[in-house]
Amino acid sequence: MRITRETLIRIAKETAQKRALADPRLVAAYLTGSLRSENPFLGNSTDIDIVLVHAGQPKVRREILPVTPEIHLDIVHNPRSEYEKPKELRIHPWLGPELYDPLPLYGTQHFFEFVQAGVRAEYNEPVNVLARARRNAEHARQIWSGLQLSQETGPALLLSYLKGLNHAANAVAMLAGGPLAERRFMLQFQERAGAAGVPGLAAGLLGLLGGAQVDAATLSKFLPDWEKAFVDAANRKKVHASIAVPRLAYYKRAFETMLAGGSPQSLLWPLVHTWTLSAAALPPTHQSKWQAACETLGLTGKVFIERVEGLDRFLDTIEELLENLAASQGL
Repeated sequence: MRITRETLIRIAKETAQKRALADPRLVAAYLTGSLRSENPFLGNSTDIDIVLVHAGQPKVRREILPVTPEIHLDIVHNPRSEYEKPKELRIHPWLGPELYDPLPLYGTQHFFEFVQAGVRAEYNEPVNVLARARRNAEHARQIWSGLQLSQETGPALLLSYLKGLNHAANAVAMLAGGPLAERRFMLQFQERAGAAGVPGLAAGLLGLLGGAQVDAATLSKFLPDWEKAFVDAANRKKVHASIAVPRLAYYKRAFETMLAGGSPQSLLWPLVHTWTLSAAALPPTHQSKWQAACETLGLTGKVFIERVEGLDRFLDTIEELLENLAASQGL
């Protein structure tokens, strides 16, 4: 089957219609994510991000379903109650951008007219742009503060650090768009940091992930151990939804493409994040390869303390940026 963006949008529409026929309590469905861009493919792979809105509380919150080895459906289930206050959603750092420009697939009860009228009104006003950015920065600062007294160890500790780094980077990214995509996290952040007038933060982000310690050859050597951990974790019951067999090629093809391109270190974010999620689902006896990679990247032990201190300085720069933007707008 020849896979094009149009083919995948058609699959999304067909999926929404089938779900609507099977579930009379389905309120709406919409397409978001990479298929809303002109080039959703990375390494000839992508996903189909669909959000289904239910009248009540959904039984599951996320499904990963294969379409081909390189393509999968990523279906999120949300309750209608999350959309009751659309004016508040315009400053929500995740749902706001998502609802500003989705592709409606199915709708009842004037869902899109009601929600989008509230979200889109004044969405791009500086006060609301800054509000979305600040919510991310504040969350990142809270996580950093928690790291100072954290009793967590192993994958749990690193996942907290990565969550803080994710919110910090998105505080900058949201000044010029929506949240950073997982696979293109590093590439998009470089563009958004430049647009925000702080291009140096891209190098800072890379350093906080241990980018100065590795080259393409080292990263390439990580991939077999990453893949084994991913597959082992995906076959366990208690694992993050992102770690699923249908998503293996989605990540692997992207990593291979990045390694062959001009910015191999751009794979660091999705590699470290998914490897750590996988390690978190495995017993300590199966975490040795992940632990060795973290040592190479300086994401464990005494060097990790320096990384946390670096996150503090990274956040200081972002907070100063947001304060200056607010002052320039008289906010």
